[in-house]
Amino acid sequence: MSHQAQVSDSGSGEHHQELKRAWKWLTKGADFSSVRFRSDCQWSLGGIVMTAILWAWSGEGTLAARFAQAKKIGRRALGAKHVPDSSYQAFTKLLRTWTVRLLAGLARVFRTRMTTVFANRLRLGKFVPFGVDGSRFGLPRRQSNEAHFSPSAKKRKGPHQKKRGRSKQSAILRAKKADTPQMWVTTLWHLGIGLPWSWRLGPSNSSERGHLLDMLGELEGLLALLVADAGFFGYEFWSAIRLAGQHFVIRVGSHVRLLKKLGYGKERNGLVYCWPDRAAMKSQPPLVLRLIVIHNGKHPVYLVTSVLDQKELSERDVAKAYSLRWGIEVYYRHVKQTLEVIVHGPEVDCR
Repeated sequence: MSHQAQVSDSGSGEHHQELKRAWKWLTKGADFSSVRFRSDCQWSLGGIVMTAILWAWSGEGTLAARFAQAKKIGRRALGAKHVPDSSYQAFTKLLRTWTVRLLAGLARVFRTRMTTVFANRLRLGKFVPFGVDGSRFGLPRRQSNEAHFSPSAKKRKGPHQKKRGRSKQSAILRAKKADTPQMWVTTLWHLGIGLPWSWRLGPSNSSERGHLLDMLGELEGLLALLVADAGFFGYEFWSAIRLAGQHFVIRVGSHVRLLKKLGYGKERNGLVYCWPDRAAMKSQPPLVLRLIVIHNGKHPVYLVTSVLDQKELSERDVAKAYSLRWGIEVYYRHVKQTLEVIVHGPEVDCR
């Protein structure tokens, strides 16, 4: 049965009370002290947050219909004192002002719930394992979406750009298609719990490595193990992760040059170095890594990790962590297909 299927109202009062109890437990301790509504605002903090989340979860096909459904459920669960009979425009105006601060308070308390409720799944050995990956989401072609999420077309000059019998109209159509608004989402996803920890949004030409570096501050207090595929490579990038006190397991391909026997560490089997010429010319030290080869049943997979001690992270743990990374791709498919998520653009800053 589709998630959009309608259910009977029988027992709805009991369900709304259960929703209220679950909501109070989930948000208990959330710090919204930086949020100050105007004195004439009829919304309460709890009311706006619950309605916004129900709005995002709704299976209705339009934003206004989603809001009407979310407001109806919120009023039944919390009461008209917390969820007024507000217009959609007033609701979105309030969210445009306060989403970033409300989301920060929610993120902190949600992460606390994750680490306590799922304490037995939190770590792999001594590390807290996170998968990281990015994906594109199509957006409606609206002026605001095009302004925020359309990649700027790069016009290149040269003989390869000469017209070859193609009409001016086809060139316009190609340029229009290339500038279609798409949102790039990079997610930090807990491998053991199976829930997102953080994310960043940007246009379709965003740097997922840049997004990840921006999220490192949200791992403060954790010894994280970042697990990613072959796109997350580079001397500067890996150095920044280590400088932040975190570790990684990254798949590498032929585009990554690794050296052996440089003598910067106690030489042993599997020890390799990432030391590009540019870093060497600047007298920057090489990155000492451990190369691990696993087999996926069809061909070998080459992984590097910054954890050099096998007692801290065994090859078996590395293989397990990389196999769990597949879950983030399933998560994206679930969001796009099963939940049929409709992304509507920058009306609300969701970062």
